[in-house]
Amino acid sequence: MKIALAQIDPTVGDFTGNLEKIVVAGRRAAAQGARLTVFSELAICGYPPADLLEKPSFLARCRTSVCELAAATREFPTAVLAGVALPAADNSGKPAVNAAVLLDRGSVLLEQHKRLLPFYDVFDEQRYFAPSGPQRVVELDGLRLAITICEDAWNDKNFWPRRLYTVDPVEELMRQSPALHLNLSSSPFWHSKRALRREMLAAIACRDRIPVLMCNQVGGNDSLIFDGSSLALDARGNLIAQAASFAEDLVVVDPFAASPIPGPQDDDTSAAYYALVLGTRDYVRKCGFRRVLVGLSGGIDSALVAAIAADALGPENVIAVGMPSPYSSAGSVDDSRRLAANLGIRFEVIPINNLFAEYMRALEPVFAGAAPDITEENIQSRIRGNLLMALSNKLCALVLTTGNKSEMAVGYCTLYGDMVGALAVIGDLVKTRVYAVCRWLNRDREVIPEAILHKPPSAELRPGQKDTDSLPPYEVLDPVLEAYVERYETPEQIAASTGFPREMVQQVVHLVERSEYKRQQAAPVLKVTSKSFGMGRRFPIAVKGQV
Repeated sequence: MKIALAQIDPTVGDFTGNLEKIVVAGRRAAAQGARLTVFSELAICGYPPADLLEKPSFLARCRTSVCELAAATREFPTAVLAGVALPAADNSGKPAVNAAVLLDRGSVLLEQHKRLLPFYDVFDEQRYFAPSGPQRVVELDGLRLAITICEDAWNDKNFWPRRLYTVDPVEELMRQSPALHLNLSSSPFWHSKRALRREMLAAIACRDRIPVLMCNQVGGNDSLIFDGSSLALDARGNLIAQAASFAEDLVVVDPFAASPIPGPQDDDTSAAYYALVLGTRDYVRKCGFRRVLVGLSGGIDSALVAAIAADALGPENVIAVGMPSPYSSAGSVDDSRRLAANLGIRFEVIPINNLFAEYMRALEPVFAGAAPDITEENIQSRIRGNLLMALSNKLCALVLTTGNKSEMAVGYCTLYGDMVGALAVIGDLVKTRVYAVCRWLNRDREVIPEAILHKPPSAELRPGQKDTDSLPPYEVLDPVLEAYVERYETPEQIAASTGFPREMVQQVVHLVERSEYKRQQAAPVLKVTSKSFGMGRRFPIAVKGQV
């Protein structure tokens, strides 16, 4: 039996658009001889729908869409297996179930519900979904199929050192002697996730001695990026089919006859770039916009954001703005102009010297006797933020913020200044990773001007300013932040493992804790690590001490 993995990019709540993608993909799969076409988890309604699941009208539309899909595929020679949210039983205490429906020639052969509901990091499924009871194998043309939904396959006691659930739905399904395991996923991307997912599914295939096929969602939805990377493994865990990463795709495979193929060469640096391009494109377009604005400082962070935006939306849809202050170097404007030329994007210059002088004159009576400090630096940043938002309103373009994870972690950013914007594109890349991605981007030609890559990082808000005036070098700061923010290590553990002075580590940790109020007012961050700032990291603002 030929089976198609149809990797689509659904939009949450766009039932008409999502159904159209499913029907088109099903038609293509049928033309290639597929008897079954598999789609991702919640493909019909989009993932994650969040509190839309608490609206009866949303769930009613989900149910109606299943009927519409059955009617639209009635004449198809390929059956369709797709994910959708459906109303839960009245006595479940939850509004919905996370379901997979198997449709063949206009009939529903199976409606199976997800059993393991993740409630960690970015996942909040126990808030909405009722878990399934015992699941059953279904037959299609005499072939017995075990169907799981994403997390249902992530509890193999032989693979994980610590399991999160007491039951393993896969084990229960295997007792019913299926010939094939199909998994519908909406598994978000982060560094090394693709390799982990592949290894885990291969372990299941080897254990159960049957082929395993996974269809994963692709695309960006708010902060989350889904890489796709759908795959098929034979009964020995060998890779026999692989869909693209970060793009819609359709692959057709006979899991009982296909030969092994070479595995993909995963590279987290290039993957981070492609993920951010996809996340930016989908965020902007799914929010109904076409153009974006980027404030270019002449530094590496804004340069990378501009490059990502140009790839995501086309150079014609990116407007870069240089806003030099009295402390900006001439090289910063020149470097920004060269970057804009390399990218083919529009570049405007709006000096803020006079505006800054007017602010200082207006504030002089109140500031009398007070020495200049960070206040004057923040005023420059907020003038720039104000100008960007004025342009955003006038030009109907979203502002992309340019701060990196290192800056967001320690609060080296200005509320209502450089934090202004709709999306924090590189807010999950520490500074050293920003440099790594830029060097990768320059692998074939100069995209980021070499002068930007080699200049010492500086906010240029006072004479001779360098980031190292306020922070440890990023080669020191970033390992501390990754250990503390992403792995929850204590200052003592970090000092012991890195050899850095405990006092310095403690100071960095103090900055992280003190800056929580800023992060909770920040733009959504595109997630590319295992622990990003935003929905997957929830800490109180008003808290005393470090725990």
